[in-house]
Amino acid sequence: MYKFVLLVCSAMLLSYVLARPQDQRAAAQSATTTTTAATIVKQDNQNNADGSFNSSYETSNGIRVENIGYLKKIIIPRSESSDGQVIEEHEELVLVQTGSYSYSDPEGNLITLRYVADENGFQPEGDHLPVGPQ
Repeated sequence: MYKFVLLVCSAMLLSYVLARPQDQRAAAQSATTTTTAATIVKQDNQNNADGSFNSSYETSNGIRVENIGYLKKIIIPRSESSDGQVIEEHEELVLVQTGSYSYSDPEGNLITLRYVADENGFQPEGDHLPVGPQ
């Protein structure tokens, strides 16, 4: 009986989807695709032996991306794990990345986001981002 009910429900769902008007199908497809193809018009990549790097690119539709990274030594303070093991103070290398990207929104406004990602987490800044309570 369970299989029969499942089969009937599946058939009803399939007939509903197939019976949907064509204009709704086209609208659903166009909402998930872009209409303007973009190409890379400028690209630079530099990788250094010390682990640092600098990369950027620009596309034909005005998107710009820049990312700079380097390794930074930080001091990890003495701590105790949950099982009671003492972890002495030590140095670790962390990857620090700074950068930005910009693009035009559907209304034609330039959106720019600048960021730092380091031992304190990802820290984005941009005029379009909401501001938390002070």
